[in-house]
Amino acid sequence: MDAATVRMRLENMLAELDRSIRVLRGDSLTGWDRSAADAGSVLTDADRNLAMLEAATEQRRAVAEALRRLEEGVYGRCADCGSPVPEGRLEARPEAARCVQCQARRERRR
Repeated sequence: MDAATVRMRLENMLAELDRSIRVLRGDSLTGWDRSAADAGSVLTDADRNLAMLEAATEQRRAVAEALRRLEEGVYGRCADCGSPVPEGRLEARPEAARCVQCQARRERRR
């Protein structure tokens, strides 16, 4: 994949994530005017919204970092070992910063 295509994909992802985050922030505490019987469902909805907001925010950070790596000329290189990140991985996850092995190691440590 050439740099212009990667940049376009990442910028589109960033714009989509920004839209999603705005929507999630706007909806995070709606529904508090419901009856007391609905309080449990409101909390569940708020918890779900918060989890989705956190996931979208984390992915946005990863996409912004990928754009930074592209600008610096290191996009497509593993942030840990420096090996090339497989093309298929970058096609599926253009924001990926690590090769499969290093990412697996990182996830096992968590």
